[in-house]
Amino acid sequence: MISVLIADDQEMVRVGFRMILEKQPDITVVADVPDGVSAVTAAREHNPDVALLDIRMPGLDGLEVTKKLSPTTKVVVVTTFDLDEYVHTALENGASGFLTKDAGPALLVEAVRAAAAGNALISPQVTVRMLEHFARPAQRPDLSLLTAREQDVVREVARGLSNQEIASSLFLSLSTVKTHLASVQTKLNVKNRVGIASWAWRAGLVNS
Repeated sequence: MISVLIADDQEMVRVGFRMILEKQPDITVVADVPDGVSAVTAAREHNPDVALLDIRMPGLDGLEVTKKLSPTTKVVVVTTFDLDEYVHTALENGASGFLTKDAGPALLVEAVRAAAAGNALISPQVTVRMLEHFARPAQRPDLSLLTAREQDVVREVARGLSNQEIASSLFLSLSTVKTHLASVQTKLNVKNRVGIASWAWRAGLVNS
């Protein structure tokens, strides 16, 4: 059973997310709270597998909560996208995925399951638009840090594919994909798949 904490200052959002998630036989919502301070308290009490965090909340915002929770809890940041130009900071603070509030029930459930399994899910529109928006550095990262095969794997991560999908796409075993990803995280000094995806966009590995 995947345990989930929901933190959002809009009650309708919390109620809606809870209803969607609790219809699933493998997901339980252990708490839903309206602010960042309550989110940290609830996380310490319930030790959830996944936390769904809004970025803009009273008290502690989602960025600070992400930093506090990410070492022990998988964090999926829920954003309105157009207003939230803080997503890059959330990524650096250890967020495992990004979801737009209008993503729909199926994607919400998929994001929770992916995070719990260690596979970050990023809303397609966030992948294409948000990562691209933040991928305009004065100098691109050095592609020579990675082998050609590692670059192939990184490219597929940035497109939002799961480990199994990457294995099928590149005709690799699942264990080989995991080995490549572990090597990539070490070489790039990033915390998770979202960091890998961001690096891929900044390096120009993914076409818009």
